[in-house]
Amino acid sequence: MAATLHEMVREAARLHSGRTAVMFDSGSDSDSGGSSVTYEELLSSGNELTACLRKHGVVNSHILGLFCQPNINLPQWILGILQLPSAYLPLNPEASPAQTLRIVNLCNLSFCLVQCDLLQQFQANYSSSLTLEISAEWPEQNLALVRMQSMISSTTEKALLKTGCEQVQTGHKNESHSSASETTSQMRLAYVLHTSGTTGLPKIVKVPHQCIVPNIQHLRFLFQITPSDTVFLASPLTFDPSVVEMFLALSAGAQLLIVHTVIKRMPSRLARVLFNFHRTTVLQATPTLLRRFGRHVLQEVVLSPDSSLRVLALGGEVCPSPAILRSWRQEGNHTLIFNLYGTTEVSCWATYHRIPESVLTSDHTTTDSVPLGAPLDGTEVEVRDKKGCLVTEGEGQLFIGGRERVCLLDGEVTVTPGMMRASGDWVLVKDGQLYYLGRKDRLVKRHGQQVHLDTVQQVVESLAEVETCAVDLCEGSRLVAFIVPYLGTTASRNIHHRDQASEHADLRGDSVLLPMNRHGISPNASALLFADLQRKIQRRLSHVLSSNCIPDTVLLVPSLPLTTHGKVAMNELKMEYERQRQNTGIQQENLTLDNLQEILAKLWKETLGLAEDVRIQPDSHFLLSGGDSLQALRFHQNINIATGTNSAGLLEVILDGSYSDIWNHITMATIFTEAGLDPQVPSKRKHEGSSSSVLPKKQIHAPPSTTAPETLVEGVLHFNSMLMGYVVRRAGEIIKLGYSDNTVCSDNLKAEQATRSKSFQVEGHKTTEDFNSNPSSTVSERTISKTRSTFTIKCVKDILPSSNDASLQEGGTDMARRGLSLRVLWSSDTGRCVDASPVLLVEHGSSHTATVFVGSHSHRMQALELTSGAVRWERVLGDRLESSAAISVCGKLVVVGCYDGQVYFLRVDSGETWWTFKTGDAVKSCPTVDYVTGLIIIGSHDGHIYALDSLAKKCMWKQNGLGGAIFSSPCLHPPLQLLYAATLHGRLLCLNSVSGVPIWTYSRDVPFFSSPQCSNSCVFIGSVDGSINGFNHKGAMLWQFATSGPVFSSPCVTSSNPRVVCGSHDGCVYCLNCTDGSLVWKFQTTGKVFSTPFVFESPRGQGTLVALASTDGTVWVLNAEDGTVCASASLSGELFSSPVVWEHMLVIGCRNDYVYCLDLNSKEDSFRL
Repeated sequence: MAATLHEMVREAARLHSGRTAVMFDSGSDSDSGGSSVTYEELLSSGNELTACLRKHGVVNSHILGLFCQPNINLPQWILGILQLPSAYLPLNPEASPAQTLRIVNLCNLSFCLVQCDLLQQFQANYSSSLTLEISAEWPEQNLALVRMQSMISSTTEKALLKTGCEQVQTGHKNESHSSASETTSQMRLAYVLHTSGTTGLPKIVKVPHQCIVPNIQHLRFLFQITPSDTVFLASPLTFDPSVVEMFLALSAGAQLLIVHTVIKRMPSRLARVLFNFHRTTVLQATPTLLRRFGRHVLQEVVLSPDSSLRVLALGGEVCPSPAILRSWRQEGNHTLIFNLYGTTEVSCWATYHRIPESVLTSDHTTTDSVPLGAPLDGTEVEVRDKKGCLVTEGEGQLFIGGRERVCLLDGEVTVTPGMMRASGDWVLVKDGQLYYLGRKDRLVKRHGQQVHLDTVQQVVESLAEVETCAVDLCEGSRLVAFIVPYLGTTASRNIHHRDQASEHADLRGDSVLLPMNRHGISPNASALLFADLQRKIQRRLSHVLSSNCIPDTVLLVPSLPLTTHGKVAMNELKMEYERQRQNTGIQQENLTLDNLQEILAKLWKETLGLAEDVRIQPDSHFLLSGGDSLQALRFHQNINIATGTNSAGLLEVILDGSYSDIWNHITMATIFTEAGLDPQVPSKRKHEGSSSSVLPKKQIHAPPSTTAPETLVEGVLHFNSMLMGYVVRRAGEIIKLGYSDNTVCSDNLKAEQATRSKSFQVEGHKTTEDFNSNPSSTVSERTISKTRSTFTIKCVKDILPSSNDASLQEGGTDMARRGLSLRVLWSSDTGRCVDASPVLLVEHGSSHTATVFVGSHSHRMQALELTSGAVRWERVLGDRLESSAAISVCGKLVVVGCYDGQVYFLRVDSGETWWTFKTGDAVKSCPTVDYVTGLIIIGSHDGHIYALDSLAKKCMWKQNGLGGAIFSSPCLHPPLQLLYAATLHGRLLCLNSVSGVPIWTYSRDVPFFSSPQCSNSCVFIGSVDGSINGFNHKGAMLWQFATSGPVFSSPCVTSSNPRVVCGSHDGCVYCLNCTDGSLVWKFQTTGKVFSTPFVFESPRGQGTLVALASTDGTVWVLNAEDGTVCASASLSGELFSSPVVWEHMLVIGCRNDYVYCLDLNSKEDSFRL
């Protein structure tokens, strides 16, 4: 059996001397049928060239450069070089001179064969860097021999080569299977190539005959190549599959078809040349090259029922999915399709897989990927993990080698037989098969999750609207899909029509200026068609890809530019993306309010995949319109790009605000910035009773008593001396501190007296009596029990305010009968919006003081005297405060989360820092105190729940929320030691409150902003899908109540009866039966209800009441029995903060930057503030 490439050709030539060996088609109409060479002529011309080379001093072991274009003489030139024997080094005439010079120097090239037609170009490119001497010219061969010598000292280059060689040899010692080695002189080289250099400088690869010959012999057997076959030379000489294509044909007596380089760039003409003129039977190509034909030509010509193509071998890139391959074939086609895999470093192919006919004809395949298949003869493959251990199931990097399948890289002069080379490709081992995942450098982390770019590309290509595509990261993190639309679309036909016009221009050699950018998109083409197609593709992708895999940008192009190796020229596509970005930058200079509105609407619709004619309502919420957190991030990035700004807080507005909020935010960040105004300060009215406007945001200064956030208190807090009093928090929670019974009261001191005389069963927690009746339940000093007032609720007709006066809404005669009103006692300016809910600490004892703790977006944390609003202390923390505070079990610390990712533990009496704990992202969740263990439990946008011990100053445990940031606040059920938390990825988790171990999880497709609240038997939560839900403590859903809008409000659980009260963005407050979720009553407000209701006992003897706020600035007090209005008042700003009530005082934060204390009194008048 022949041991070298040229020996295989000589054997075939002896058997088939009269048959056509080579056919060349220039594509010219005058060159009908092309020119051809028989095997006898091929052998004769090759022998002639070998003799000429020897005559001019080119002897054994030289590497000869070959500077030429594909033509009829190419095989005889290669044969003549191999017979010296020497190796050939193809040099690409279209490559940059600098790259070619580097290759020449690295290979120490002394001679180069130059096609006579290209001699002048060769001299012009390299005469300034190389000493060139034309040693001989052979017109009959159309070839010249050029002697070369570098003009630049090669000392440095040689030193580098030597160093590289030593490093490689040292590194290979650990990978060898044998101590034996072979030198270059022992290994007869066939050819020398260089890698593409896409991930660094190109590597030189020297390929011996013993490495490539088994490849060709095995593939010739698999493809059943016979003398009647026609094999197309699809690959350029610099790409090693060209060796396989050439010698598959010439070693079997078959015909090798070569076409002019220009024809390869013209898909339609190439298809005619291959399948109409020459009836090609064997085609080896990259998937990208094949996709250039387009789906129509593939179905009607290449893979039609009567196609001449017998074998299609795809390699060099990830193989298209079975679904895509099926879309290329017409029913009745019998072409055998192979998936080939290999690397240039172990030239050429390593594995093969013949795709079964059943896979190509069935729509019900079990996989979306085609396996890499089995190793070719003489090849060994193995998969190793990052530690170098063999992988038999799972992911790892593929290594390739074999005893004789070894090449020399760069400066290597010695090689170890059996060496295994790292491929740089990641694969999945599953059920004994290898599945390609992607290049190591194409496995990226995006939004904290691993993304396989090649897998994303396959999914995009599977869409009916997509002909082909390329996917890559631009600007480091933006995922961009460059898509060639399917020819069946009108927009695509417009693009491709112009692209075909440019094909004819290439053939004539003329320069045709078309009204389009360099990729063929005409400014006069219908922008609506393109925009509609882009939106349709984005919408489809949102259904088939996970959020972290959806491209940030879809860019339509008429075709994918190719490298000389037939792969996607990604650098060219990225340049096009940059040009688009620059065009956007130019547009930013002419930004106005009008076109800013157009831009925002366009980006909103594109991100959400909405139709162009969809009308966006000002109160539309991004998440409720079908978006998710990752789409919000994409929307945020696109706005920044379009406006040329990087507006702080924009992402939070997108997640939490309405469309109008987003519009206001970016308007301030762009237009007002250009006018020299503070983009973060909305224009506002003066506060009533104040002689000046609210302080501008950037003029906020900490008072003298403020300490820096990082300052920690020296000394020790005396936790053994517990404060006695009450903590009042949102959702009607009142915690009694420092008393022997440690109860949580329903409302306030007066309500406490009333509830003690009543007989009721506690709903939400066991009473002290419940614990005493159960010997196994022990109540420590920190044990807490909750009690609620008893009241009867009847279902009556909803009562709506009859007055159109927004300043005061009264419930007709019913309100007059009750005689309640709200008026402002005091207000405190925090400097920016107050979305956090206040927390009250009422201390008993000689002072009997009550303090309001509340944070603001101004970074301020204020401690205010409840009765007067006087500032006890104020701290400026590290970032914005949206989290409501909590009071530690000892009553000595106030705990609050911050946008800077810190959880601050501040002293109640002075505001000094006791401790800070750093999480991985912003903290918007409100802390919850476990009064049994003393732990502070809080969620973070980093996706974790933390249990913090303020005394020990350490984290006792943390638990991952199983994906998604945690916005809502945790909820405790102390008797059962259960902790509930919800995430923005739609998960409701139940954990063990002591250990943090998950007990059960409930998942939904929409995020949870609402905080869970629990009773003795149930846990309740609202969802942005518009529902209020009840679960038992084992995780089973008991009921679901549908509102007409998303639910951001958190439920407030009442005690006896029992009831749950919750608001909705439909503007209603709902009172539901806890047992079955049935509606007891509902009340329609004049805005939306984001905040949490507060159920309390009236200090004026009017029974049980519900305090709530609507986003239009209205504070409402309702009768808890029937939902009728008792009082209301309007504040001059939006309300997202939840009210808290103590005695006759209601405290709430407002987005006009103030904290208000309202007096609930018996007067029948009311006020507009």
